[in-house]
Amino acid sequence: MQLSAGQLGQHLAKGLKSLYTLHGDEPLLIQEAADAIRAAARAAGYGERSVHTVAGAHFDWSEVLAAGGSLSLFAERQLVEIRIPSGKPGKDGSPALQQIAQAAAGSDSTLTLVLLPKLDRMTRNSAWFVALESHGVAIQLDPIERHALPQWIAQRLARQGQRVAGGDEGQRTLQFFADRVEGNLLAAHQEIQKLALLHPPGELGFEQVESAVLDVARYDVFKLSEAVLGGQPARVQRMLDGLRAEGVAEVLVHYTLAEDIRALRRVKEATAAGRPLPVALREQRVWGLKERLFERVMPRLTTTALDNLLYSAHLVDGIVKGLKAPDWPAGGWEALHRLAFSLCQECTGATGTAAAQRARG
Repeated sequence: MQLSAGQLGQHLAKGLKSLYTLHGDEPLLIQEAADAIRAAARAAGYGERSVHTVAGAHFDWSEVLAAGGSLSLFAERQLVEIRIPSGKPGKDGSPALQQIAQAAAGSDSTLTLVLLPKLDRMTRNSAWFVALESHGVAIQLDPIERHALPQWIAQRLARQGQRVAGGDEGQRTLQFFADRVEGNLLAAHQEIQKLALLHPPGELGFEQVESAVLDVARYDVFKLSEAVLGGQPARVQRMLDGLRAEGVAEVLVHYTLAEDIRALRRVKEATAAGRPLPVALREQRVWGLKERLFERVMPRLTTTALDNLLYSAHLVDGIVKGLKAPDWPAGGWEALHRLAFSLCQECTGATGTAAAQRARG
């Protein structure tokens, strides 16, 4: 059984299942969901808790298997927590988890909670994960996407009795907040809690938020790719500056941008040859949010524009490795800015001299 994160509270209010599996790469959301399940378990009389962390290929699963059948003299119900930080239970772990899942189906004395990182498609189709999902409740907890972050912040503020002003002023405040905490949800949570300590319930002005919220944003090259393809130049600028400040290698940033350009060019060739766009995207292994971004920008991109971008990417590859290119900045980061903005402008449909001037800027 699959649930979304937003459905967990309502589900727990109706009663507990005997097996829960949480998987995802957002520590705050995993922690909050696990805490909600633990609190519901305590309220339901699960008075004992044991924690088992699977580390290494030689982990002894017999202790975990025995835990489900051993109650102390002081508790009639127990919570067994299994943490698998690598997401790989190993050769012995696969049959053990299947056995645990099957045993949980008829158990009212043991509640099992399995904590996993983000899983790839192959792992989600493995026998052990299918067993956990079939015999219990599985919840995937993904990071909050940038476009949804202002609303997430507003909802968290509302929980503590605070809100921003209505209209454009409030949206400006939320966008500012989101810019400061992007990519760092745990820090965002802490900054929201800080506002509750600094200010009473009620409306928060922009100045109050500006003075209180630290710049704790964290960026990665994958999010940069989404910003470029999404045609968000201000965010692209912020992210490039952030990546540079964090010491990310220039070659890694170039590789990400160049891979996007090459993928766009290959998809363009495939659709020109008569392949349906969804098929071409699957063949290039373009999934999820990036798939939606590709679908939006492909009609705007010409073959000539993509060829020019490929040539620019070739020049920037040399620049970040110490070579010079006529009419291009000598510094690697400056060249990466120009390449990123060139692609960003093409993705918004802007062409011609004005776009080129903005890219150089």
